[in-house]
Amino acid sequence: MISNRWIDTRKPHWTRLEQLALQAETSGLKSLSPRDLRDFGLLYRQAAADLSAVRTDDASRTLEAYLNRLVARAHNFVYAGAALSPRSIGRYLAYEYPRLFRRLFPYTALAFALFTLAGLFGAMLTILRPEYMIAQLGPQMIETIHQHKMWTESILGAEPQASSAIMTNNIMVCFVTFAGGITAGLFTIFLLIQNGLSIGIVAVACQQNGLSLSLWSFVAAHGALELPCIFIAGGAGLRLGAGILFPRYLRRRDSIVQAGREAVRLVAATVPLLVVAGTLEGFLSPSHAPVALKFSVSAILLTALTLWLSEGWRRPLLRERS
Repeated sequence: MISNRWIDTRKPHWTRLEQLALQAETSGLKSLSPRDLRDFGLLYRQAAADLSAVRTDDASRTLEAYLNRLVARAHNFVYAGAALSPRSIGRYLAYEYPRLFRRLFPYTALAFALFTLAGLFGAMLTILRPEYMIAQLGPQMIETIHQHKMWTESILGAEPQASSAIMTNNIMVCFVTFAGGITAGLFTIFLLIQNGLSIGIVAVACQQNGLSLSLWSFVAAHGALELPCIFIAGGAGLRLGAGILFPRYLRRRDSIVQAGREAVRLVAATVPLLVVAGTLEGFLSPSHAPVALKFSVSAILLTALTLWLSEGWRRPLLRERS
């Protein structure tokens, strides 16, 4: 039962939250000081917890209605999305996303490790048991490789359509890999291993038929963006899975919400990268352009991607200001 003493203890916090909500409604969130904003978020969470407690007492329906209105008013500001503008998008991509990527990098690194280990296992299994390669790739693709031809030549002559289909497929693969995190990360792990195995099998098949240079020159340009996107999507899925399995000090529901928010933000920035990768895979990768050009494009893209995610291009500027 809710006691009067408990209500008297909590009431000043509700009053303070009500004042902050009123100020935000009349003058906007920008009128609140940094300290007020911090208090706003803390008081909102405390009021939400108080509302949960009050709901257990049938004799406190009036108080429940009051807290319900107060929490709803505050919720609109605590979880309000910032208005999108070219400046805010640019700031997010230039500063906020690289920080988020680095903070969640262990998940992306784990996704990369799973993919790589699966690729090595697939390569060894193909060497030891060639029938496994045939079962995985199919007789038609095996026959093409044995004829020392690349299956990618079918893209030539249909570049626009192929590029569009590739973009759509790559985005779908990344988002399915991310969404697999809802299974506590199991489906994400399965997809990373499956894709790694495929790369390992194809690499050995091409190497055994003298097509290694053709394979890696095809992968080089678009793979510089596409493969990191797969690792990032895998990292996002693993972050979501970790939020489900390991809530730590949070309630499981709150842990899932927080993990989901971070995972969505992590995977969202892969979309423009996959558009660029799909364009390259449809036009440059299967073309008869010089191999040196393809590897040069790969090196440039990898360097730019590394600088962006590490924010290396900002560090000299920060040192000068300090």
